[in-house]
Amino acid sequence: MKKLLFVFNPFAGKGLIKNELFNIVDIFTREGYDVTVYPTQYAGDGGRKLREEAGEYDIVVASGGDGTLSEAVSAMITLNKKVPLGYIPAGSTNDVAMSLGLPRNPVDCANAIVHGVYFDYDIGLFNGDTNFVYVAAFGAFTAVSYETPQEYKNRFGHAAYLVEALRRVNEIRGYDLVIEHDGEVIEGSFALGLISNSQSIAGMKNFIQDGVCYDDGLFEVCLIRTPSNAIELSSILAEAAINKLTGPSFVTFKTAKLSIKSRQPLAWALDGESGGVHDEVEIENLKQAIRLKIGFNEITAEQEFVRLQAPAEKLLRQSAEEYFKDREISGELFEDQSDIEN
Repeated sequence: MKKLLFVFNPFAGKGLIKNELFNIVDIFTREGYDVTVYPTQYAGDGGRKLREEAGEYDIVVASGGDGTLSEAVSAMITLNKKVPLGYIPAGSTNDVAMSLGLPRNPVDCANAIVHGVYFDYDIGLFNGDTNFVYVAAFGAFTAVSYETPQEYKNRFGHAAYLVEALRRVNEIRGYDLVIEHDGEVIEGSFALGLISNSQSIAGMKNFIQDGVCYDDGLFEVCLIRTPSNAIELSSILAEAAINKLTGPSFVTFKTAKLSIKSRQPLAWALDGESGGVHDEVEIENLKQAIRLKIGFNEITAEQEFVRLQAPAEKLLRQSAEEYFKDREISGELFEDQSDIEN
């Protein structure tokens, strides 16, 4: 029997996942899985569980917010094989779920996992030792997600982030940076930087992103130059919200790898959690490093088409000699000959 490990954060969002546990486990069981359920006990517990045991399972399903998913990915990327990972979003914002078009209802999401397809997804590597799933960010408002009290997140959801961001609008400052990528050097003062692989950031769909491809090995990078005042910042953010990134305040590009040096200590956020303070960082895209199991949609369609094509293309490339040799090794040729003789 196939084995499934279901790890969930009972405190994510408003803890509503607990109301659907029976239905979710029932779906997995009816599809032929021997299910192990594990509620995380403390921060980092889910990652520990997956590092120690995920390799023993046929599939892992994680449920929680973006932080839970990031923790799961960071653990599973260390395994010596690609164990598929399903995700049931249950947080306050759920940026990755919005980007990938996952169902909002937990039961619908569980059904999508068991009947879905595999999708190999790009993962970020920060300073050679820390992984992130969808965004590495610095500057304006990036500390809001991990400094907003969990109690407020549970009570008010995404609105809690917006209130906290507005409270900090007068704290905006610029950072003198040198950014290098693909042989190009960019220098200047920047108030905000996003190195991302997502169509949703901080709960805002299509914020600062257009034409995102989750498996191409490239990040979408957006840097916002330091505004002279809060009014100018508001105008810049309004343009960013509608994907109008052509003005002089924006620097945008795609890249697989970049380095950023800062003259001042620079605080980073990785998937909404603290990434520490650094004056120099290197960020690299690990192309298709993790295998997700999600519902079939326009995002997964291309990979699935290529996957289905692969056996036919291999057959077309084979010579007659190679074809019969392969069948001889597998024993099929001898079975066919005995059928003819009989």
